[in-house]
Amino acid sequence: MSRDFSQQIAQSLQDTAMHTALSRASLYFDLSRTWAFADLPDKDALKRRARQIKESAIEQLDDLLEQLQESVTRSGGHFYLAQNAQQANEYLLKLVRERGVKRVVKSKSMVTEELELNKHLEAAGVEVIETDLGERIIQLAGERPFHIIGPAIHKPREAVGKLFSEKLGVPYTDNPYELTKIARASLRESYLDADLGITGANFAVAQTGTFIVITNEGNDRLTMALPKIHVIITGIEKIVPTLGDALVLLKLLPRSATAQKLTSYVSLVTPTPERDVHVILVDNGRRRMRADAQFREALYCIRCGSCMNICPAFRSVGGHVYAGQTYMGVIGALWTAFVDHNGQGDLARARELASLCMTCGLCAQECPVQIDLPWRNAQLLSRANETLGRTPTDRLKSFVYRTLLPNRKPSCACC
Repeated sequence: MSRDFSQQIAQSLQDTAMHTALSRASLYFDLSRTWAFADLPDKDALKRRARQIKESAIEQLDDLLEQLQESVTRSGGHFYLAQNAQQANEYLLKLVRERGVKRVVKSKSMVTEELELNKHLEAAGVEVIETDLGERIIQLAGERPFHIIGPAIHKPREAVGKLFSEKLGVPYTDNPYELTKIARASLRESYLDADLGITGANFAVAQTGTFIVITNEGNDRLTMALPKIHVIITGIEKIVPTLGDALVLLKLLPRSATAQKLTSYVSLVTPTPERDVHVILVDNGRRRMRADAQFREALYCIRCGSCMNICPAFRSVGGHVYAGQTYMGVIGALWTAFVDHNGQGDLARARELASLCMTCGLCAQECPVQIDLPWRNAQLLSRANETLGRTPTDRLKSFVYRTLLPNRKPSCACC
C-alpha cells in the first residue's frame, strides 16, 4: 500500500463532517431496505433471474450491439461505438464544434465521469452544467463524486448551505427544502439556454432501440426534451435483449440503490426522426473484461451501489479514498483494473483498492445480480501480486483470504 493511499485513508478517518453525513445516509438505507423488498414474494428467485439476463446479455454482447445499432438507426437516431474514452470524447467534441454548441446540460452519468467528459468540453470553451442535485453540488465544490448513486452523500446539509451561499450568492440556510428550491431556481434558465443535453442510460434495449433512464428529480426529462440535441452516453454492458428483460432488472435496481420500490421518474426514450439524438456506446476496456473468464462477472453490475452502502470499509473511509477512479467499493476495484487510463486499466491502483476489503461477505449478500464480490476481489489480489510482485502487506492479505475463504467457489461455471 503506497504512502499516499495510507495518508488518504488516515485523513478520511478523521473527517467528522463526512462521517456525520454517512451515518445519516446509512441509517436511512438500513431502515428502508427491508421495506423496499417486502412486497417481493421471492427476492432470491428474482435475483437469479436478473443474473441470468445479465449473463446471457454479456455472452451475446456482439450480436446485441449490432441489433441495437440497427434499431437506433432505423428509428432515426445516430449511433457510434467508441472503443475507448478518447474516441467517445472526440465524437462529442466534433458534434459540439459542428453545431456551434455553447452550453450543455447534463443528467447524472457515471460513464461521462469515466470519460472525464466535462473537462474536455470545458477545454473546448463549452459551459457544462450538471442538473442532478448531487452532481451540481459536487460540480460547485470542484470535487469528484463520492458515491455512484449519491455523489454528494458525504456532505451534510450544513456544508451544502455554506457552498450555495458562497457559489450562488444566496443567504445561508441548511433547510433541505430551501436548498432544493435554490438549486431549482438556479438551474431553470440553464435548460432553456442549453444547446445540447447529455444523459446516461440505466438500460439499453437492443430489440427496440429504447433507453431507460431512472431518476428522482425529473432533470433527465428536461435534459432530453428542451435542448435541440440529445446525446445518450452509456457503457456497452448496459444492453439487454428485450424490454421485458429490462423490466426485471428495474424491479431490483431502485430497491437496491435507494431503497425505493420505484424511482419517481422512469423515462423510456427511443430515437425518432423528429429529434436529433446521438447514441454513444462506450467500450473502454469492457470487452477486455468480458474476454477474461475470472472477471467477466463484474460486467453484470447494474450500478446500484448496494455493495458500497453495506460495506464496513466504505462506511469508514468513504468514496474519496478512491480518488482518481470512477467506481468505488469492491466492484470499483475490479473495474479500475480494466477501464481506467483510456481502457487500459490500472492494476497497481486496483490492488490498493482491493486491499480495503474486510472479507465480511455482506456485499455478496446484497448484490441484486449475485456477483460474488469477495471471491473476485481475492482473485484480483492474487493476479496483481503475481503480476506486480508481493509486498509484506500483500502476503498477509493473501494469508487472510486463504484462511477465511478456504472453500469458496465461484458463482459461475466459467472458472
